[in-house]
Amino acid sequence: MKFATKAIHAGVEPDPSTGAIMTPIFQTSTYVQEGIGKHKGYEYSRTKNPTRTPLEKNIAALENGQFGLCFASGMAATDAVLKLLKPGDEMVVCNDLYGGTYRIMTKVFEIFGLKAHFVDMNEPALLEQYINPNTKLIWVETPTNPLLNLIDIQEVAKISQKHNILLCVDNTFATPYLQNPLDLGADIVMHSMTKYLGGHSDVVMGALVVNQEELYQKLAFIQNACGAVPSPHDCFLMLRGIKTLHVRMDRHSQNGEAVAKFLNENPKVDKVYWIGLPNHQNHDIARKQMRGFGGMVSFTLKGDKIEDAIRVMESFEVFALGESLGGVESICTHPATMTHGSIPKAQREANGLKDTLIRLSVGIEDAQDLIEDLRQAIDKI
Repeated sequence: MKFATKAIHAGVEPDPSTGAIMTPIFQTSTYVQEGIGKHKGYEYSRTKNPTRTPLEKNIAALENGQFGLCFASGMAATDAVLKLLKPGDEMVVCNDLYGGTYRIMTKVFEIFGLKAHFVDMNEPALLEQYINPNTKLIWVETPTNPLLNLIDIQEVAKISQKHNILLCVDNTFATPYLQNPLDLGADIVMHSMTKYLGGHSDVVMGALVVNQEELYQKLAFIQNACGAVPSPHDCFLMLRGIKTLHVRMDRHSQNGEAVAKFLNENPKVDKVYWIGLPNHQNHDIARKQMRGFGGMVSFTLKGDKIEDAIRVMESFEVFALGESLGGVESICTHPATMTHGSIPKAQREANGLKDTLIRLSVGIEDAQDLIEDLRQAIDKI
């Protein structure tokens, strides 16, 4: 079954009681049982819900995986992965990553005895020097947030398999439409479904997809025991959003290319980060492991003045200033004070994240309107 068909149909069946083509919202906390131990597969909605089940099957199918698990947020999904570890375990993590992931690893789990090494993964072979007998997890974002760095999943997977270490890939920016980490050797795929999968800025959710049943059972236990599950209504919204994922991602990618090319030619722009540009670092990796380049674009201005970056962001008329990404509407974000504010300034700058960086989530509006909005905002400096 091809992707577009899976997005609409995988895991979804007409409601047997009514024939409804859309999965109903089963807004219930519990289920009547016919007798002790006699039920129809559902006992309590924290454990399992008939609206969540099709969604978990759907996201698993989109990632070419066997098992899917949905959580109340992307951070709840990340939390579940980290709970696979125990005090004294260590992680090797890409150094350019979402600030919330950095925060939970350093401010929450470090207290409980987990240690994270944040390293540059542009050259996977260099990972070996950070691996020791305590290393139990490698965490990768690709493309990374917000500098759009690319990491060779297949090469990192070879290293993780050699040392029998779990490899988890945050696939939020790429989505299953553009990239499938399990096919490249990853053990776990994580999604902030809040972003492109939902696509309409109206639901917060996370997901994990795996192929190994033993790993699935461990994560399912954590999901149920800790209880960070999404509501039936949110699952309904997510199922609805995913049905148009492939159509939206095509437009996001087209608009991303138009915006990136405009910025790349603008005399007031210093550097453009978009993985589709031939001069992008590791562009060849994008061509190898992805099917498109997406709608995330970051850039800096010449002069590197924070007041200029602020002036541009506050002058947009179509791009909205806000957090998050992946919705149908275009959003601009100031990572240094918003999404990555929890990362110390010195560490941000050492990783290449300047205070003047502007991140764009390019939506599916008319590309020319987006370009004109960028033009008039940049012209104000």
